[in-house]
Amino acid sequence: MHILMVSKACLVGIYQRKLEEIARHDGVTLSVIVPPHWKEAGGMTRLERAHTHGYRLIVEPMAFNGSFHLHFYPRLGHHIRTLRPDLVHMDEEPYNLATFHGMLAARRAGCRTVWFSWQNLQRRYPPPFSLFERYCLRHADGAIVGNHTAERVWRAKGFTGPLRVIPQFGVDPQFFAPPPSRAAREVLRVGFAGRLVEEKGADLLLAAAAGLDAVRLVVLGSGPCRASLETQARRLGLGERITFQPPVPSLQMPEFYHQLDALVLPSRSRPNWIEQFGRVLIEAMACGVPVVGSDCGEIPHVIGDAGLVFPEGDAAALRAHLARLAAAPALRADLARRGRERVLAHYTQTHIAAQTVAVYRMLMGDAVATALGRVAARPPQRAENAHPPAGSKPAGG
Repeated sequence: MHILMVSKACLVGIYQRKLEEIARHDGVTLSVIVPPHWKEAGGMTRLERAHTHGYRLIVEPMAFNGSFHLHFYPRLGHHIRTLRPDLVHMDEEPYNLATFHGMLAARRAGCRTVWFSWQNLQRRYPPPFSLFERYCLRHADGAIVGNHTAERVWRAKGFTGPLRVIPQFGVDPQFFAPPPSRAAREVLRVGFAGRLVEEKGADLLLAAAAGLDAVRLVVLGSGPCRASLETQARRLGLGERITFQPPVPSLQMPEFYHQLDALVLPSRSRPNWIEQFGRVLIEAMACGVPVVGSDCGEIPHVIGDAGLVFPEGDAAALRAHLARLAAAPALRADLARRGRERVLAHYTQTHIAAQTVAVYRMLMGDAVATALGRVAARPPQRAENAHPPAGSKPAGG
């Protein structure tokens, strides 16, 4: 079974660990197409070659790089015709040009297809994106979505094929692991990691921590709210109790988590956005860091009973959780243990890869069953036509 995955997300080195795990499965040959880089408003993400064993990584130029909806790979059809995969996995939203273009090329080559989506809002798109979406919903052999709300969205939009809820990526528990020891501190060192935008709620964390002298904050990230957050910190008198740090490469994130006593993800819903997963939660949990999250979107499903959850937008409730953690080292230790156990049970790259391969096998099994069904449905040939007379021309020859 040869799988061709197309994924700009797999530029990130730590995400490539899932690819190695997929390729380890018996009977699976994996090729992955990625661009050399991806442009974003906050900068550029360049290809990291961190985990590249066992599969073929193809770096392919991308047209309209940086355009989430309009980017695509002009030579994708050539690769599909050359590699002749059994299944093409478009690791992109079904309303994007890249997915539509990839599915067209795959169907022309007779390949099975599957797309991935995080979309957890019931949105309507104008043409041509609505046309891309309609085609991908009608013709995909299967779909993978990253959260439970997305499953309801795509069913409501009319997708009737096989659909599984599987996060796009897990974590490597050997890489994201607790440090050998943690320094004893008199203060609670609380971290935030993510884009500094209004919906991620870093301002709420600052407001909650302002009344807690035993809390120190580390805010890691960049974005349009950076200046306003710095102004807010000065206004609240946080002074030396808060540190702002720029983003770091994915391979350096464990070092960030190791300096924390808790991680907070205080996301808030907006008309055009709801938290789709919250990857920093599973990274921190894997590193033995207690997590606190709002009840926005998928966050409560990710945390389960292994962390603390508060109503989104409620700074007082978040402050109460932080005060509780600061006063109870035993609670922090218990949440650290439960968080690590939850990741090992549900969110490792090995686990995510196994679930993904199970989808591939199911879809290819359906393909084999369909082909066998066609053969079984054919009327039996009469004996005299089973072997044409010598010199006759076979039909279609």
